[in-house]
Amino acid sequence: MTTLTRQDLNFGQVVADILCEFLEVAIHLILYVREVYPSGIFQKRKKYNVPVQMSCHPELNQYIQDTLHCMKPLIEKNDAEKVVVVIMDKEHRPVERFVFEISQPTLLSIRCVFKDSAWVCSDTLLSHVEQLLRAFILKISVCDAVLNNNPPGCSFSVLVHTREVATRSMEKVQVIKDFPWIVADEQEVHMTEPRLIPLKTMTSDIVKMQLYVEERAQKT
Repeated sequence: MTTLTRQDLNFGQVVADILCEFLEVAIHLILYVREVYPSGIFQKRKKYNVPVQMSCHPELNQYIQDTLHCMKPLIEKNDAEKVVVVIMDKEHRPVERFVFEISQPTLLSIRCVFKDSAWVCSDTLLSHVEQLLRAFILKISVCDAVLNNNPPGCSFSVLVHTREVATRSMEKVQVIKDFPWIVADEQEVHMTEPRLIPLKTMTSDIVKMQLYVEERAQKT
């Protein structure tokens, strides 16, 4: 077992790639399961060796991809603390918040070998992480069993909670032209006495993640 920093392995980029790929699948699945959009715009695909539902609506897909593309540098630098999918009613009031809490260790105690002037890690590490993410997808796919029905006409947004130093730099840099980060409305960030439903937790050598749902007590 070798203890290395995240910089030694450039693991920030590896983790960002893994999490952004996972979050794309998770967001699509949340929108399908919680019926934010009609089921007819989704197609069944396979990811993490399990069936998932992915949107085939170009504008929706582009919004999700652009959001994750802008988020990726924050995850890579370990500046993203939470990613939140907020489902809102017609009055733009949150009815559900799917919260992904993310943390990455500064030091990595993992099995690696030094090869060709660089540290190389076993594929079994990434395979293990993929198995853990599969469990998240399976949990999301059945989460409607523990949540109340949402009112018709809902919409959604994606929020990212960052460290303060990252917030200052985000205001100066636009990763995608005409797709800037903006400060979230207070009502999207906080719900009054929500019901808290834990869904899944994972712990690995490269990333820890927890998923829970905040649900508004009265949705109608």
